[in-house]
Amino acid sequence: MLKFIKHNLSSIDGVEIYPIVSLVLFFIVFITMVVFVIKLPKGKIDYVSQLPLEEDNNNKEINHE
Repeated sequence: MLKFIKHNLSSIDGVEIYPIVSLVLFFIVFITMVVFVIKLPKGKIDYVSQLPLEEDNNNKEINHE
């Protein structure tokens, strides 16, 4: 199956730039997220990590009977 794709892509001029562009975009997004996580304050990380464990008393209870 790969030979069918390779044959079609080999006839396109300048197709070799697409893998390079996608790799560069991936690394830009990855490095941006790493920097964002490193700069995130510890208090915010603690708050977000406790969100799934908190009880929400503001919502009405739903009875599933």
